[in-house]
Amino acid sequence: MKVILKEDVKGQGKKGEVKDVSEGYARNYLIKHGKAVEATKGNMQKLEQEQEQERQKAEQELRHAEQLKEQLENTKVAVTAKAGEGGRLFGAVSNKQIAEKLKDMGFFIDKRKIEVKDPIRTLGVTKVPVKLHPKVTATLDVHVTEE
Repeated sequence: MKVILKEDVKGQGKKGEVKDVSEGYARNYLIKHGKAVEATKGNMQKLEQEQEQERQKAEQELRHAEQLKEQLENTKVAVTAKAGEGGRLFGAVSNKQIAEKLKDMGFFIDKRKIEVKDPIRTLGVTKVPVKLHPKVTATLDVHVTEE
């Protein structure tokens, strides 16, 4: 019996997949517990429509991330920090501070998406990667000045 999985089922497959399982397993477990529906023509068409909507949503998110990348790469973030002799900072500039400055500028980006490999400990401009989407990474200029 062919069924469409409504959620991930261990040992069978992932949500949205069409699987051929035994009739007893389908009726007594999968369908009864709401984990699958029978693969009729109507249900197959509904599945195709849902997959098309998900594809369109993913494309829209990618386009939005690319637009945001262009805006971020044309933006400089100015951060002030206390510094000692030789341009060495007391402490460091973290991704949280950068996220707060971006928020003040109108960009709402989660601090976990800002990938500062080593904390910024010197004055000047530093290039910081920002992961906007699995396929899109922007490079942000962070300008650290003395307070």
